[in-house]
Amino acid sequence: MTMTEGTPRAVSVTGAVRTYGTVRAVDGIDMSIARGETVALLGRNGAGKTTSIGLLLGLEEPEAGDVRLFGGPPRRAVGAGRVGAMLQEGRLIPRVTVRELVTFVAHSYPRPLPVRETLELAGLDDVADRRADRLSGGQTQRVRFALALAGNPELVVLDEPTAALDVEARRSFWTSMNRYAQRGNTVLFSTHYLEEADGNADRVVVIDRGRIVADGSGEEVKRAVGGNLVSFDLAGSGTAWLRDLPGVLSVEVRRDRAFLRTTDSDATVVALARLGALRRLEVTAASLEDAFLALTAAPRPEGATR
Repeated sequence: MTMTEGTPRAVSVTGAVRTYGTVRAVDGIDMSIARGETVALLGRNGAGKTTSIGLLLGLEEPEAGDVRLFGGPPRRAVGAGRVGAMLQEGRLIPRVTVRELVTFVAHSYPRPLPVRETLELAGLDDVADRRADRLSGGQTQRVRFALALAGNPELVVLDEPTAALDVEARRSFWTSMNRYAQRGNTVLFSTHYLEEADGNADRVVVIDRGRIVADGSGEEVKRAVGGNLVSFDLAGSGTAWLRDLPGVLSVEVRRDRAFLRTTDSDATVVALARLGALRRLEVTAASLEDAFLALTAAPRPEGATR
């Protein structure tokens, strides 16, 4: 996403590099997030998402480049309570209630959000007086979200926040997250559920092999790899000619059926009609999953990023 000069930034990353041995986990990333944006960070396992989040939170230091939160070092913003994080690892303290736990964490920040407001934002009013170690998986995730909000942060970073949750729990979580974002706060989240990114993010950033390979709205990312998918039965015909059709960016064949990713589905279909190849023709809009797979489909080098 291109920002105009002077746009207030919550996150500014310039040329960030982080290596582990011979593996460049983060390989020269440039990324800016404006205040109030909700951004999804997508990537395969090992693409560099976790390392990128570690750099943003000051848990890792870049070997080259610069990482800034609200114009300063990440650790300063975190220490001031301007940043909240919900990471994949970590257990709740046992034998305390949800309210007691949120209160304890809130008191560690200089300007915390009122506990009642935190519980309400996270959708925990009805379980506030239950023990934190006796909750369902979805309720536990909402508690972890509440702990990320307890310091009244302007930016919250969520690493796979709905992993292993059922559909109802995931929906409930995103309702809570969107309420927080609607207050003008900034959200950066990673997820493997691409429909969550498409439905909840203003921007989608795709990272692969430590580099950003796409950055834009969900619709922009879809258009970048071909806006539509044209499919039809080959009926035993060859496939070499498919790449020469107008608009076609990529070709995939599954069980004698061709799938063409195209920037101009009308032109592609007209050309197929002239060739008499309209057998069980279907034209569908590309999904974010289609775009993600196309962007990250290249063979991976030896070794893996984190």
